Amino acid sequence: MDINILRAAVTVFSLLVFLCIVGWAYSSRNKASFEEQGMLPLGDDGKGRPQ
Repeated sequence: MDINILRAAVTVFSLLVFLCIVGWAYSSRNKASFEEQGMLPLGDDGKGRPQ
C-alpha cells in the first residue's frame, strides 16, 4: 500500500467524521437542548455573587 493512498483515506475519513459532527450539531432534534444549555451561564441561581 502506498503512503499516499493511506493519507487520502485518512483525509476522506476525517472529512466524513467532520461532516457527521456538523450535521449532528445543526440538526433540529438537538436545537431545544442546545438552546437550554446555552442559557445556563445566564441563569439567575444566586451563586458566585458577593454578599
